[in-house]
Amino acid sequence: MTALARRLLIWYRQNKRILPWRDHPDPYAVWISEIMLQQTRVDTVIPYFERWLAHFPDVESLASAPEQDVLNHWEGLGYYSRARNLHRAAQVLVDEYDGQLPVDVETLQNLPGIGRYTAAAIASMAFGRDAAALDGNIRRVYARIFNIDEPLGTTQAEKTFWDLAEEVLPLGEAGDYNQALMDLGATICSPRSPVCEECPINDLCQAYALGVQDARPVRRAKKALPHYVHAAAVIVEDGRVLLAQRPADGLLGGMWEFPNGRVDDDPAEGLAAVIESGYQLKVKILNPLGEVRHAYTHFKVTVYAFRCDLIQSSPKENLRWVAVGDLDAYPMGKVDRQIALKMGQTEQ
Repeated sequence: MTALARRLLIWYRQNKRILPWRDHPDPYAVWISEIMLQQTRVDTVIPYFERWLAHFPDVESLASAPEQDVLNHWEGLGYYSRARNLHRAAQVLVDEYDGQLPVDVETLQNLPGIGRYTAAAIASMAFGRDAAALDGNIRRVYARIFNIDEPLGTTQAEKTFWDLAEEVLPLGEAGDYNQALMDLGATICSPRSPVCEECPINDLCQAYALGVQDARPVRRAKKALPHYVHAAAVIVEDGRVLLAQRPADGLLGGMWEFPNGRVDDDPAEGLAAVIESGYQLKVKILNPLGEVRHAYTHFKVTVYAFRCDLIQSSPKENLRWVAVGDLDAYPMGKVDRQIALKMGQTEQ
């Protein structure tokens, strides 16, 4: 075992964060937490994780649940393909693995939504397998310890990181070691202003010795995100509101939204045309409800919402009249949930 691994393990066992999935006896809990933690902060995940396990306590309950129920319990975490993949993977586990998670990395990677890192994290933490893990926190720690100056995301950088991760992995201690690296990255070796003086391995850190820790890891310049403007129609009749369900595949797949479309100029002027072309609905615009801004991974959007009356419609399968009081039962993205809240405020 290297000095790096030995000292990290000692530090971890004295300082590890208390998390509801850590040292959990059920591998299912480790799997759920790892999927939730993708692209999401720990403090955000904790209440979602606890509610999820209360509602879906095991693989069988998740596999048998309606997709809408799954999406409802995921709402607010974003990246909804993670929830749909969890649902599909649970069904595969019930059908092909007797409801049990596989113990090895290669088989885990065959499940929907599980890539190389997640498979290694589950195998090491839930089953004690010697599997090196590499997430954003661990990449940052290694970039500083070994002064890696290759830009993140490049093929060469990924090879360098994975080769190092496997080279220094302490056999028989992979689960704790991987979590030690994650905790160090989250609490001390942070993206900005790392607390190097408190780091248990600062004398082993090449970037710290050179004074370049703030410049590691090296990141490629980000492209400016495009910005789109949408207009949304909030159509209410007799205590019901008209919702549209998004296609199962793609962004916010299976979620519900207010009929909307991209507009080029004035949102109020463009709304009627995009609603007619996109939904075969003719509407009369009444009054504005407000605007909602949101940033997705690859673009930003501003949505202007308007109360509308329905003049004429041609029924479409993805449209549904929903009682205003039942809106919480329909999973929505953040933009449409904000519009629903604005609508509720005007209805009061």
